[in-house]
Amino acid sequence: MRLYLIVLSAFFLMLMSCGGNKTSQTEDERVEDSTQVMDSMAVDSLEEAVAPMPQAADELFDDFIFNFASSRKLQMERIVFPLPVYQDNQKTMLKRKDWKTEHFFMQQGFYTLLFDSEQQMEVVKDTTVSHAMIEKVLLADSKVTQYVFDRLHGKWKMTSLHVVPVDQAFNASFLNFYHHFVNDQEFQLKSLSETVDFVGPDPDDDFSEMEGVITSDTWEAFAPELPSDMFYNIVYGKSGKEGGEKVLVLRGIANGFELRMTFRLKGDTWKLTKLIT
Repeated sequence: MRLYLIVLSAFFLMLMSCGGNKTSQTEDERVEDSTQVMDSMAVDSLEEAVAPMPQAADELFDDFIFNFASSRKLQMERIVFPLPVYQDNQKTMLKRKDWKTEHFFMQQGFYTLLFDSEQQMEVVKDTTVSHAMIEKVLLADSKVTQYVFDRLHGKWKMTSLHVVPVDQAFNASFLNFYHHFVNDQEFQLKSLSETVDFVGPDPDDDFSEMEGVITSDTWEAFAPELPSDMFYNIVYGKSGKEGGEKVLVLRGIANGFELRMTFRLKGDTWKLTKLIT
């Protein structure tokens, strides 16, 4: 609140000092200019108020990336400039002055994780991981932007950026399937296993879970809302060969929300086999 009052006071002082030079502006133009000044000052003030990232945050990529996504200052410190950018079989070098602050998934309130098994989910707690990647998956455009990070001398740094077609991305088969799954209700029903194992909160007991099975007849009552146009995915460690199982996790930011869906490749198509809410 104190920070807000300081910013607000500075804002009005600026208006008073500049008002005599803007007599020809319309009311709308004055409001627009005032809003831009206020937004700029608030952002600058908040950036200054952000505490430095603790050294321990470099141990886990999760801890680092939340700090990185929230601070332009940290991004300037932790991106290796000039940054190699690979797109359309060409390499360019992005200069520091051309970098635009990237907040990744912080603006949508959740992020996505794709694992090859439930056991692989433990990798997020592995302090030995020294390579990670954030993927911005644009389903409608069939494009994936990959932000690559490496831990160099104990510090996480962004080392390159790749823009590739979905067909060339890791998890290509599943990503193409997922795009169809979330945008075609009939296909979604066909992509359910004969029975889907379900685990969720017990409506009669806040401290218990209930287990059961879902069939195509009852799917509509359980079907979760999933991102259909774009989502961010975090990949921990080096990507290997795409396997026959995928665990899709949607994890909320600071709200405890988590959704888990397990898919298995049966023949040439993926089938949903388990849903945990």
